[in-house]
Amino acid sequence: STVADAEIESFLTKKELSIMATLDKQTAYKDSSIVIVATPTNYDPETNCFDTSSVDEVVADALELSIDALVVIKSTIPVGHTKSLQENHKTKRIIFSPEFLREGLALRDNLYPSRIIVGSQLEAGKYFADILIDAAEKRDIETLFIPSNEAEAVKLFANTYLAMRVSFFNELVSYSIVHNLDTASIINGVCLD
Repeated sequence: STVADAEIESFLTKKELSIMATLDKQTAYKDSSIVIVATPTNYDPETNCFDTSSVDEVVADALELSIDALVVIKSTIPVGHTKSLQENHKTKRIIFSPEFLREGLALRDNLYPSRIIVGSQLEAGKYFADILIDAAEKRDIETLFIPSNEAEAVKLFANTYLAMRVSFFNELVSYSIVHNLDTASIINGVCLD
């Protein structure tokens, strides 16, 4: 595995899987029905922009080398980027479906997703969601089909909310230590709201 995740390691060594890895674009995209784009996008605080060049490159390659594939962006991108790519490439085959994965628990979070969001209202978006649902072990997964701009905003605001939540609870812990309070009791009570 390219990431540290105990469950992924276990799946790769113990499960019967049909997986092939390649760095050859022709082989990777040829005859694909779905291409999932999950490349890093770094945020540059000086320019106040995401560097989407790796996403843009993979999308262009996928569209060129696989004439029928649905291209699903999973990377964190700015609001409006999917729509911009659709317009630039003159296709609706590009959709956005954010992932909500914890570090070291990526496979678990795919098998038991908190939700599935597809930034497309096309039939192809439903097809992709059905694949995710079928692959999950969790049943009755909340699934939303919303425009790509809104799906991109969900991802960005979810990331912001989680960062804010961590900061908030760090402050709560500091306050509890200073005042000799039971942190777990306070957190449990606050989270019942």
